[in-house]
Amino acid sequence: MKITISDLSIPASGGLAVGVLEGRILTATGQKVDTATGGALSRAIGSGRFKGARGEILEIHAPVGLEVTPLLAVGLGKPGDLTDLGMEAVGGAIAKRFNGAGVTSGAIVIDAIKGAKLATANMAARAAYGAKLGAYRFDRYRTQEKPEKKPSLKTFEILTRAVATARKLYKPLSAIADGVILTRDLVSEPANVINPKTLAQEARKLSKLGVKVEVLGQARLKQLGMGALLGVAQGSANEPQVVVMHWNGAAAKTQPVAFVGKGVTFDSGGISIKPSGGMEDMKWDMGGSGVVIGLMKALAARKAKVNAVGVVGLVENMPSGTAQRPGDIVTSMSGQTIEVINTDAEGRLVLADVLWYTQKRFKPKVMIDLATLTGAVIIALGDLHAGLFGNSDELCDRLGKAGLAVGERIWRLPLASEYDKLIDCDAADMKNVGSRGAGSITAAQFLQRFVAGVPWAHLDIAAVTWSKKNKPTVPKGGTGFGVRLLDRFVADYYEK
Repeated sequence: MKITISDLSIPASGGLAVGVLEGRILTATGQKVDTATGGALSRAIGSGRFKGARGEILEIHAPVGLEVTPLLAVGLGKPGDLTDLGMEAVGGAIAKRFNGAGVTSGAIVIDAIKGAKLATANMAARAAYGAKLGAYRFDRYRTQEKPEKKPSLKTFEILTRAVATARKLYKPLSAIADGVILTRDLVSEPANVINPKTLAQEARKLSKLGVKVEVLGQARLKQLGMGALLGVAQGSANEPQVVVMHWNGAAAKTQPVAFVGKGVTFDSGGISIKPSGGMEDMKWDMGGSGVVIGLMKALAARKAKVNAVGVVGLVENMPSGTAQRPGDIVTSMSGQTIEVINTDAEGRLVLADVLWYTQKRFKPKVMIDLATLTGAVIIALGDLHAGLFGNSDELCDRLGKAGLAVGERIWRLPLASEYDKLIDCDAADMKNVGSRGAGSITAAQFLQRFVAGVPWAHLDIAAVTWSKKNKPTVPKGGTGFGVRLLDRFVADYYEK
């Protein structure tokens, strides 16, 4: 779908959406459309329950006096309540509605609104951004789908008087959306397509945007002493990879901001094998690495004025004659030893080595890891928040504010010495699981043992990486959760 921002005029054909404020107040173009249709718009609005509240949509087919169809009345709510996220939801909802209506072209009018705190150009840019996010659909393997079920929309126009400014504002937002879409694509691919090697190849493509990409293979990982990561990978025919991505948008000597991602391209559980029901979902256990790759694309595409490094540990966790066993003891890159009690607690083993490598090599200002780490975080928070852990109040506060700004909510959970003791071990320096309770917390405590002095945060995104329902800007399936949050975090606190 092609998105354009054009000068305001009523199109001659296709779908058209106009805004209606709470109280059934038509916007300027809404009034013109109402006149052109002999009052059909106002009559339709007045005949039902439509009030113009935020999120309401009223659909009118083949209105007399205009060639457009469908004509959509879109509830905007109160002028003073218009927000970035609200306009993104409007754009996403309208794009979805047009896609399901069978039209190939559609447009939404963004009028200047008296009393709105949001500038008209920003409203237009945000609507375009929402449309790009909302129209996403992963359907490359659907070869037998009926034509009436396929998305129809080819072009989507944002019509406004503030064209030049809106286009300027939309450009970086479009780049961020591209990063989100890349993450959604990677997370949605099946494990017979995405494995450590092919995911590394996808990351290499970022070099076209100016990202420097290094791929460390198994031999190099052995040289570095990444025994924890290698132990996870030893049961698979697919060799592990660690991918390092550099985006240098600031002065050469500026310390980077580091992002680390868990990339288990399929997680069977290993010898501690998972139940078969739902195991197909474990193709997206590489969600943390997908976010880091998508984030690096977004930063590079919008030419962010920051030095950022993204490091992802890519493995496949499989049961076989060579697989790691419960009771095995591995030596991590840090020199600390780990007794593997449960081979299905593998992501923390991967991150242990990648976190240590990242901080020792790059000495970042801050280090943030993302991982679909624990089912326990879903029990704790449901699918509304990601879990947040960290050793820095300032860092956690900044991440929380960035998340609220983009609609990706996170909730901080505690770390404490009492929890840390739960992973003490008689046979080694630590074990890879704690007690039955506080599973997300003990996983974070494990990770913290591989953080040496740098401000660090851990995002457990197990609950939010995949969605079972559609939202205006987030489809069913891979969500891309984390790309927008971390891009906003970088923009607000680290770009100069």
